[in-house]
Amino acid sequence: MKPFLFLGTRAEDVAADGEYDAVLRFSGLDEGDLRRVRLESVPLADAVGVVDTDDWSGIILGGGPFNVSDPLADKSAAQLRVEGELRALVEQVVAADSPFLGACYGIGTLGVLDGGRVDRTYAEPIGALPVTLTAAGCDDPLLGVLPATFEAFLGHKEAVSVLPRGAVLLASTATCPVHAFRLGRRVYATQFHPELDVDGLITRIGVYRDYGYFDPADAEGLIAAARAAEVHAPPRLLSRFVELFAR
Repeated sequence: MKPFLFLGTRAEDVAADGEYDAVLRFSGLDEGDLRRVRLESVPLADAVGVVDTDDWSGIILGGGPFNVSDPLADKSAAQLRVEGELRALVEQVVAADSPFLGACYGIGTLGVLDGGRVDRTYAEPIGALPVTLTAAGCDDPLLGVLPATFEAFLGHKEAVSVLPRGAVLLASTATCPVHAFRLGRRVYATQFHPELDVDGLITRIGVYRDYGYFDPADAEGLIAAARAAEVHAPPRLLSRFVELFAR
């Protein structure tokens, strides 16, 4: 089997390692089949050379604190480099209709293509919310493995307010119209986090408590709510992505 490529952007080791470990666990892949690159610390070309999508079964992009809607003056040199690398990569991926699954930051990366807009209109607080599939989502080979409505962990400052041309809307919440979409047949983005379980969310609440996602005084309440949530379905996306596209 050709390996999958996992791209992370989290600078904090505990969050970065936890995300990668969760993707390994829920996808059913081992480290030899899921090559990891931490883009925040190393340019993509230095890590794997020129990316040829034919060399990979698929690409998975994790989340992180970068937001494409951040003011340009506030973006670090690392963020600007990562955005440029990912823009070039996803343009290649879309052109080839190569398997791609971007979680959270994937929405920002794919959502600005071809007339799409990503802004702060539909931000949602950290926690669990019900996500509902559209009719197209229920019929989709990837998203269709999930119940028509399911609980998912999420938390984001930006979201898609206008879909890219040709995008197929797959899922929404009551407070964010675009929670998943597809470009072509095999390029996907989700706003919710398919890799997140309770322990993972609690870790991120601790890591990102001062990043503006929530009032730090609310951290213990968010942890309690996470422990009470019934989030079981989303990780199925990761194993299904492998089932569909491993080659």
